[in-house]
Parts: sequence; structure tokens; C-alpha cells
Amino acid sequence: MRKEIRITGFGGQGIVLAGYILGKAASVYDQKSATLVQSYGPEARGSACAAQVVIATDKIHYPYVRHQEILAAMSQEGYDSHSGKLEPGGTLLYDRDLVEIIERPPSAALLAGVPATRTAEKLGRRMAANIVMLGFLVGCTRIVKKDAMREAVRTSVPPGTEEFNLTALERGFTYAREAMREHKQTQAKESG
Repeated sequence: MRKEIRITGFGGQGIVLAGYILGKAASVYDQKSATLVQSYGPEARGSACAAQVVIATDKIHYPYVRHQEILAAMSQEGYDSHSGKLEPGGTLLYDRDLVEIIERPPSAALLAGVPATRTAEKLGRRMAANIVMLGFLVGCTRIVKKDAMREAVRTSVPPGTEEFNLTALERGFTYAREAMREHKQTQAKESG
């Protein structure tokens, strides 16, 4: 198994941290291999930012995303730049608060949105939108075990914010359950 994931947004959203936590969940807590490659604009905040994460059950010989199977877009620019690179049958997840999708990409077998930013704001810290998105990503794709993700979040966030971030993660899991239920219902209607 080898899965290639791109998380994209803008500087200040914790995109690279999200990639790091996802890779840590896979490699430290889920007995898989993982790599992280990051890219960002020259400005500290507001510029384009992306994290490429490769997760595999075997050794990873090439750390870059060549066959983007999962895209998590947390900005319009990130969506616009990377949605066309989604592999056929891929998964496209996006922050409904920051990304507008006019036309469904034909390669997306699963297209699902989550109000990550709004949810984080309601919880009290907009900065946790990346953690909500991680819960949504893991809940929709099952790329790593949920317990592995919980432990990676708990051990990666600043001391004193563990419970808050775990709550944000659980909200993402909840949204993923709803999205997958809707996806299955849509598939059943289309096939029957």
C-alpha cells in the first residue's frame, strides 16, 4: 500500500504541521512508513503552502507526490492549483468556508467538504482548523487508525492545548461520518 496525499492552503493555517502530524500518526503510531515534503511562499503568512505526505506499508524510495490520490484543500488558491492533478478515483476534501467548487473535478470519486475554519472558530481557536481537517481526512480515508491520529495530535500540539485539539479532531471525525453516510447514499441512488 502506498498513498500520496497533498494538504494545501496558505501560510499561517498550520498546513505543514498537519502534514507532520499525519506522517507521525502513520510512522510512529500505525507501523507504516511516511515522508513529508513541504513547500511555501517567501512570506511568513498568507502565501501558498503545501505538505506532501506519502504513507506506505513498505519502504518509501521517492518522497514526492507523483500520483496525488488524496487532496485536502484549505484555500481557494491551493484547490485551484492542485485539484487538476488528482488521480482518477481520487479523494478531494476541502474547507467549505474557504473553497468554492464550481464544477466537480471528474477524477474525484469522493468530493466532500467540511466547515473546518468555522468549526475551529466556534471551538474558540481558528488555528485548529488544520486539526479539524485532519480528523475529516482520516475519517473519510482511513489512511491511518483513529487512535494513531489521536496520539499523534496529543504529542504534537503545544502543552496545555491537548484536550482542545483532540476535541477539534473529534469534530473532524464526526463530519467525516456524516460525509461518508451521504456519499454511500448517493452511490446507492446512482447504482439503483
